[in-house]
Amino acid sequence: MEHQSETAIGEHSEHLHTHAHTKEVRNRLSRAIGHLESVRKMVEDGRDCSEILVQLAAVRAALGAVSRVILKDHLEHCIVHAVESNDQAAIDELEHAIDKLIR
Repeated sequence: MEHQSETAIGEHSEHLHTHAHTKEVRNRLSRAIGHLESVRKMVEDGRDCSEILVQLAAVRAALGAVSRVILKDHLEHCIVHAVESNDQAAIDELEHAIDKLIR
């Protein structure tokens, strides 16, 4: 995959590139947003707390699925490029992002 900005070895900067699964991610996020809006309406309508919690779990699962797609894309493209160009900063950033994701 061709990156739009080049980085020197050992120097990392934000880069723009085409994600392999942009359409899938966008669709999944749209569904999760719609689902979360439905949960908000459930709260506003005074629905049962147990029902709301079940729906929140479904939203969380949907966001987890999106995260996995993005992570897979990042590993297959960005991190492969980082390893090939000895970009330790990009690898460190991934570790930091994963730490945030799994909290």
